[in-house]
Amino acid sequence: MPNIRVMALADYDAVLDLMQNTPGISMRDADSRESTARYLARNPGMSFIAEVDGTLCACVMCGHDGRRGYLQHLLVLPDYRRQGLANALVAHCLSSLAQQGIHKCHLDVFKTNDSAARYWQGQGWQLRTDIDRYSFTQRGNENA
Repeated sequence: MPNIRVMALADYDAVLDLMQNTPGISMRDADSRESTARYLARNPGMSFIAEVDGTLCACVMCGHDGRRGYLQHLLVLPDYRRQGLANALVAHCLSSLAQQGIHKCHLDVFKTNDSAARYWQGQGWQLRTDIDRYSFTQRGNENA
């Protein structure tokens, strides 16, 4: 039986290990301990982890800008997939957003991550074709 709880900064090392051991995940400077601490503080009680028998096997980070929610880093270790962990984590996030009055949520998937695209489409999330996302990175911070 999985235990789902709010992610704390104390979980950072285990989450980092999870990220490094999940295919298709890209690590950036923005995934540093300091950046994660800022994110969790700015969005308290909105990111979650799942543990099975004391092993951190899944996580998701969730936040908002006051109008729209954003999911990031939904990860489930391969041995724990197809057990409903991802769905349960997403449900916790969407519930926490709804409690803040936010009823629309976005996420990004790398175009090369076919398994993530299949998962999200299978869950009823719609691929947007009406917008393009542009990013700007300040010089010297190309890995941000």
